[in-house]
Amino acid sequence: MAKSVLIVYAHQSPKSFNAAVKDVAVKELEKQGCKVTVSDLYNMEFKASATREDINGELKNPDHFRYGEEMEAAWRAQTLSDDIKAEQEKVREADLVIFQFPLYWFSVPAIMKGWIDRVLIGGFAFSLEKMYDNGIFKEKKAMLSFTTGASESMFSPDGINGDINVALWPLQNGVLHFCGFQVLPPQIFWSPAHCPDAVRAALLESWGGRLKALMSEQPLKFAPVSCSI
Repeated sequence: MAKSVLIVYAHQSPKSFNAAVKDVAVKELEKQGCKVTVSDLYNMEFKASATREDINGELKNPDHFRYGEEMEAAWRAQTLSDDIKAEQEKVREADLVIFQFPLYWFSVPAIMKGWIDRVLIGGFAFSLEKMYDNGIFKEKKAMLSFTTGASESMFSPDGINGDINVALWPLQNGVLHFCGFQVLPPQIFWSPAHCPDAVRAALLESWGGRLKALMSEQPLKFAPVSCSI
């Protein structure tokens, strides 16, 4: 059966290196027979802020609005806003989710953080009984693919920015693994804006090569839930 891939993409310019990376992924994965869906967040004008507008209908507790509780109740009642429902359906269908973005302040752009906040809500993406290696999305894979403004050496353990793996921990473990995803190693494009054209072309070619066997890659290892009991 053909695999389904969702690319959650956050860059303002179709001429950016991130756009080129996204286009390579679409082309190569479709060549493999995958069904590829792209959520182009800026083009969609996806709302980043988590607000009362995300719920159609009555609130569980109108006197004290608690976003997480109200969103889970709305998910169960099927009263979430249409844009959130559409993104959740894409996640539900996906075997693999790729997050494509430029690294902003050691994290994702605000519009992508809004996607995470509004789409990966309680009930749909996790519960007290289903999280981490027992998570709701344990049959799915996910990965981060992103560009940096600084060089690789600056993100080394002894570099001025610190170990990139430490910076990625909240996203890879605290978001993706928390929801149960099998997290593939990140694809990092180090400072492409400061690279010659030939180097950027080589980076894209290498990415295309990785994509050929991406579905068979081994995910990162995290501590099992049993270790915390």
